Amino acid sequence: MNYFSVTFSNVLLTLLYLLPGWLLSKSGKVRSEHLGSVSAILLYICAPGMFVNALITLETSAELSRNMILFLVVTLATQGLFLLILFLVMGKRRKTFASRVMSLASVMGNVGFFGLPIVKAAFPDAPEAAAYSCIFCASMNILAWTLGVFFLTGDRKYMSFRAAFVNPTFISVAVGFLLYLAGAKNWLPDLLRGGIQTVGGMTTPLSMFILGIRLSTMSWRKLFTQPIPWIASLGKLVLFPLFSFLMVQLLPLSPVFKASVLILSATPCASILLNLAEMHGNGQPLAANCALLSTLLSVVTIPLLSLLIG
Repeated sequence: MNYFSVTFSNVLLTLLYLLPGWLLSKSGKVRSEHLGSVSAILLYICAPGMFVNALITLETSAELSRNMILFLVVTLATQGLFLLILFLVMGKRRKTFASRVMSLASVMGNVGFFGLPIVKAAFPDAPEAAAYSCIFCASMNILAWTLGVFFLTGDRKYMSFRAAFVNPTFISVAVGFLLYLAGAKNWLPDLLRGGIQTVGGMTTPLSMFILGIRLSTMSWRKLFTQPIPWIASLGKLVLFPLFSFLMVQLLPLSPVFKASVLILSATPCASILLNLAEMHGNGQPLAANCALLSTLLSVVTIPLLSLLIG
């Protein structure tokens, strides 16, 4: 398979979903103040449907179950270790909030909304690749609300193991995994599975519509001239995926496992970074710029990195 053309076409298609949101916002048909309600639909309904659907389509097997658990461990380790390396490299610069935002942006990626459809297209005969995307989302949420929030604030009081596990993403992945273990593919009614699939299929377009609306409110000059989003994009789109890919090369893992680590690690900066910045009342524009710039640049970087596969 030509992974370059497959990833390029699918990343490009995903980016084209930005256009309707951008046009609707520019024409005054929608306003950015409405995004809170739409984002709630995305977070609490569409995304859980996408995660559950990816997992209930799998045939239960001991090997796949072990691989999903191993994927959780591997992605937690690669994210945590890379973040620790950045922490040490930054030295005194880690005292500035902007540098800490940049570091988190270099690690946390849009592995669900953006990454899942890409790995599904890249590995059409390996449905476990989509499941790996779900597992990566779970591991990123665990990291974000523990080590990530501590790294961002420098205060342990903001770390929350409850938030790490009691959130729509982790709960829906956990429910999907339990249904997978119960062999839901063989007994869940087709009508219900079809409904979950339809709702889940709305996730990527809707998330990109929202990003397009946000893009319409941004200053293009600021987006492309601020240095920190460019540095964060370099880390997120190039350095972190190469680091993660190298980490798994010597392990006795399947090619799909290793390729999924690479592609999912190469996804743009995650929206959860913006949520963390908003929660602590600092760095929201910077986090938004990192997400937008890295998303636009990913149309080049993900296809190029896919050349490392097989």
